[in-house]
Amino acid sequence: MLAYLVRRLFYALPILIGVNLITFALFFIVNTPDDMARLQLGVKRVTPEAIVEWKRARGYDQPLFVNFAAQGTGVLTQTIFFDKSLRLFVGDFGRAEDGRDITREIASRMGPSLAIALPTFLLGLFVTVSLALLLAFFRATALDVWGVVLCVAMMSISGLFYIIGGQFFFAKMLRLVPISGYGAGLDAWRFLVLPVLIGVVAGIGASARWYRTIFLEEVGKDYVRTARAKGLSETWVFFRHVLKNALIPILTGVVVVIPSLFMGSLLTESFFGIPGLGSYTIDAIQAQDFAVVRAMVFIGSVLYIAGLILTDLSYTLVDPRIRFA
Repeated sequence: MLAYLVRRLFYALPILIGVNLITFALFFIVNTPDDMARLQLGVKRVTPEAIVEWKRARGYDQPLFVNFAAQGTGVLTQTIFFDKSLRLFVGDFGRAEDGRDITREIASRMGPSLAIALPTFLLGLFVTVSLALLLAFFRATALDVWGVVLCVAMMSISGLFYIIGGQFFFAKMLRLVPISGYGAGLDAWRFLVLPVLIGVVAGIGASARWYRTIFLEEVGKDYVRTARAKGLSETWVFFRHVLKNALIPILTGVVVVIPSLFMGSLLTESFFGIPGLGSYTIDAIQAQDFAVVRAMVFIGSVLYIAGLILTDLSYTLVDPRIRFA
């Protein structure tokens, strides 16, 4: 297990470097520092002197990859690539355009993001798996048919509709919860109830339909027919054998999502005014703050790779017979 984990980490390193290189190319080759300066300064204030000053103040006046004017290690370290890209690997994200420390901003915004993402994830998983079990247990009945119809209808509706509709009905009409905003301490639950509820409802359709398919696939296998032939009840067969074996493919989709919980939800946080990482990314894109966007892309790639590794490792917890060479 340890050897497999170390090997996967070594495999992840070139992937992370590749993502970093592609991101760097998009930000500094396709979109040059001069273009960034023009976007930040605005059309009316763009002068050659202003561009030079903007680049100097933010370290964009250095060469991209190799600084032939420097000496020693400065040939490689006194470059935009080292300063803006390689520093990400040691957790140094630099500063945003407004001068704020990006690392500190990410740390402060992670709490609100998790306050929404974690209960949405846990409650949504419980609801969707329970609904899928119910539909699969009563398969080929009216309950199953209408349940599938409802799931297809729910997954066909945009998540934006759930957000706007929920805000209009529960916050504006019924006035049960605030329409947006975020509170500190115990008062935060009033602002989190509606986003969590909408997140759970929006994910029911696709997840429940997928889990139902997994359960039905397990029901048709030979070991299930053997268990029935031994005289075991349908309830015992379903909840003792089918559910256990169906956990392996379910974990594939569940565990890979866990690291991404730290990134927050872009739409939910933006529409509800939650000061999390999702709204932080949206605000950075709108403000054309390239340092923040670059940092969030890097963090997202790290979390996605971590999710894939956790997915592989979780297989051994579900089925001890699985061993990694």
